[in-house]
Amino acid sequence: MLSVSHLVKHYGKIHALKGVSFEVPEGSVFGILGPNGSGKTTLLSIVLGVLSADAGNYEWFGQTASPALRKQIGSLLETPNFYHYLSAVNNLKITQSISGRGDLSAIEKVLQQVNLFERRNSKFSSYSLGIEQRLAIAAALLGDPKILVLDEPTNGLDPVGIAEIRSLILALRDKGHTIIMASHLLDEVEKVCSHVAILKTGTLVACGAVQDVLAQEDMVELAASDLQQLAALLQNMPGVQSVSVSAQSISISLPRGSARLDEINRYCFDNGMVLTHLMLKRKRLEEKFFELTHT
Repeated sequence: MLSVSHLVKHYGKIHALKGVSFEVPEGSVFGILGPNGSGKTTLLSIVLGVLSADAGNYEWFGQTASPALRKQIGSLLETPNFYHYLSAVNNLKITQSISGRGDLSAIEKVLQQVNLFERRNSKFSSYSLGIEQRLAIAAALLGDPKILVLDEPTNGLDPVGIAEIRSLILALRDKGHTIIMASHLLDEVEKVCSHVAILKTGTLVACGAVQDVLAQEDMVELAASDLQQLAALLQNMPGVQSVSVSAQSISISLPRGSARLDEINRYCFDNGMVLTHLMLKRKRLEEKFFELTHT
């Protein structure tokens, strides 16, 4: 749906993007992650035609970007500008008139999609931040675009608002939309994204299916009555790459696909250690993100 090839962008001496390349599969929820200043918003601004790249190119649907293709892409790039004294319906009428996407009959449909139909005649000033964000996504849905590009869709929301937007994104995915979203809320991205690209100071440091990005190694969590003795034993176990001791357990990493719990249990037992806990653990996106962006 989107192919990005060697995008470069400078702001004076600041190198915001350093040859970034990736592809977004159809039907995916594609997360773009990175610390502040990593180039996320710059990247989205370029592919939406707001900024021009200094080098590189991008294609939507395998074609060079054009106004006609742009109408197939709904976006929420910055804080939306709605009139506080107007209702949701009237605000969307203005958005539809300016954008030229869809028609007036589409307004009722998008309000139902984002679960705002019951509040359609309420003034914008009466909405919570979560409802405001849902209205912004409704505006992006006008014209039934195949792709939605969302920059920090849960920014500033409380836990209830975040959960609402998460459910909405998953529902839109299930209806066939491809969604590209930038975010710094790693836990939320892990819950909704199928694919991820991680940026660090304008450089792409990891990209692919979330499971593949996380599964560069196997993580196993263990415990025994004497954690220090167990840790010393595991340091010498063949294939173990690292050993980390916490208050109640030990985590070890092994090459991807090599962890065999029965073999680990046998190794410990044969060396005089009886395990009280043994579990193959999936590394969380937060851990992987920290590793990639702080090295």
